[in-house]
Amino acid sequence: MSVEVEDIRNQFESSAFFSHIGFEITRFEEGNVMIKLNIEEHLLNVNGTLHGGIHATMLDTILGMVTRSVTRSKVVTTSLTVHYLASISSGELFAEAKVLQKGHKIAFTEGEIKDANGNIIAKGTGIFKIIREK
Repeated sequence: MSVEVEDIRNQFESSAFFSHIGFEITRFEEGNVMIKLNIEEHLLNVNGTLHGGIHATMLDTILGMVTRSVTRSKVVTTSLTVHYLASISSGELFAEAKVLQKGHKIAFTEGEIKDANGNIIAKGTGIFKIIREK
């Protein structure tokens, strides 16, 4: 049974966690996914900038989404590395990712978060275990 890309998109859009953070899918095709986040006050840390956990969550989410779009399978994050490059306090963020290597059991993916002007805010890589249906 093959899972359609639209079904995967619908799973993310109906996720309570996805909507709670405020993510919005702006593009969802096989290997070509983009999400958007409007920075809200409740996402800021005590310094008044976007909390690092939101960067990590956004990267983990986009990396998993693009991996699922390519593998058509559920995936589980086994490793996530985040590089924080710039702080931001307001505006919109956009995240994109690509699968660099895909095997039968694991995939290696990289992505980045940019602001509305195209400045890179954070970069990340992830290793995902591919959950094959039996």
